[in-house]
Amino acid sequence: MKIKLAKSEVIHFVGIGGIGMSGLALVMKRRGFKVQGSDLNSNKNIERLKKNGIKVFIGHEIKNISNSTIIVISSAVKKNNIELISAQKKNLPIYKRGDMLGHITSLTKNIVVVGSHGKTTTTSLVASILSRSNLDPTIINGGVLKSFNSSARLGRSNWSIVELDESDGSFLKVQPTYSIITNIDKEHMDYYKSMDKLLNLFGEYINKVPSFGKSFICIDDKNNSKLIKSLKIKNYNTYGIHQDSNFRISKPIQTKDWSTFDLIIRLTGKKVFTINNFKIPLIGLHNIRNATASIAVAISLGIPIYMIKNGLKKFKGVQRRFNKVFDYKGVSFFDDYAHHPTEIKEVLSGVKTAYSTEKIVCIFQPHRISRLNDLKSEFVKCFKQADEVILCPVFSAGENIKLKFDYENFAKEISDQSKVQMYLIKDKNNLAKFIKQHVHGNKIVIGMGAGSISSWLKELPKNI
Repeated sequence: MKIKLAKSEVIHFVGIGGIGMSGLALVMKRRGFKVQGSDLNSNKNIERLKKNGIKVFIGHEIKNISNSTIIVISSAVKKNNIELISAQKKNLPIYKRGDMLGHITSLTKNIVVVGSHGKTTTTSLVASILSRSNLDPTIINGGVLKSFNSSARLGRSNWSIVELDESDGSFLKVQPTYSIITNIDKEHMDYYKSMDKLLNLFGEYINKVPSFGKSFICIDDKNNSKLIKSLKIKNYNTYGIHQDSNFRISKPIQTKDWSTFDLIIRLTGKKVFTINNFKIPLIGLHNIRNATASIAVAISLGIPIYMIKNGLKKFKGVQRRFNKVFDYKGVSFFDDYAHHPTEIKEVLSGVKTAYSTEKIVCIFQPHRISRLNDLKSEFVKCFKQADEVILCPVFSAGENIKLKFDYENFAKEISDQSKVQMYLIKDKNNLAKFIKQHVHGNKIVIGMGAGSISSWLKELPKNI
């Protein structure tokens, strides 16, 4: 007799269309759970869920949860959501995504990636190495991996590779076997209130790693370095370009198509040794760091070096991470998810190095009014590696709060502080007109943001 896990349960995801929620729903469905969900609007994630036999309601209504026994909510779901209120009245068990992710990953050994930036790419690089090493892991990622056109995949081994969202502290719910901490930045202060609280929670998380596991911490990040000094047990290795790194990046070279680098490895009780000529189809020192983290984990797992190199070299990338969209008048247009000042600086730095002869045009759509209010002084300085910036209206992401400053003055401050030519546009139609009239010659254009800018870019060819 075949016994099914939680056969009588119906698990309803409120906000199932988000990249993290949809990935978890897919894995749970493939593990045998009865899964359904709802969201305000349809999108590619929802179409992917439907193709995999998951029922999705468009719009939130009480009747959507009529047969549900368990509710999972995303961090974007507000307290006044009608399905959430109805579930509370019914006394149904309600879990945040992080809680449910912790329950599911408790069934496997886990490689967990956390941090403010670079999580999705790092998770994907680890997945590429392990998948090409025949370990067949379960993958739950924060972006769509091009290699199998999904953010999640159920593997046949007892290993999982998981990207965790730190926005609401729920990353502490997952028990890591191996952990990567990419960096810690000033983000989600509406929840954490202070950097000290954020650092303390990351310290708690690192202490959860068991003695037979290991954490891998990027020492190049100033907050990571601060965190390391507070750790009482040295169950971690460091990586980066810093000379004290256990996995130290050496001789990085970047071109338009590839980055190459060597690694000098210093591990306790072992002789220092160097591994030459790692190659990744990505640009930017930040991505070399991400690849180094994946190499460090793979070496600790005992994966042969030739398999690691093969997994990196054949990495197919992640959607919305410097993906080429189209060419127009000899100008290449790229799409990138960067929406925080640190991410913007890192991407532009990589582009400046690899595309040293082209002028860089950045189409930037700010994401969330709260982020813009909190990080205004950082935003005005982060475009220094660009030549021109086209500033779009703020994508509010459902926030109903006021901008604390004048938007036109914000554009002027970017121009002054970042030393760039600034343009303000009103909407996607205005953008198309501007591109048609002004963008030509020896340039590269990068659309940046976590909102609708990606769809604006994809619609540009038919509008110009």
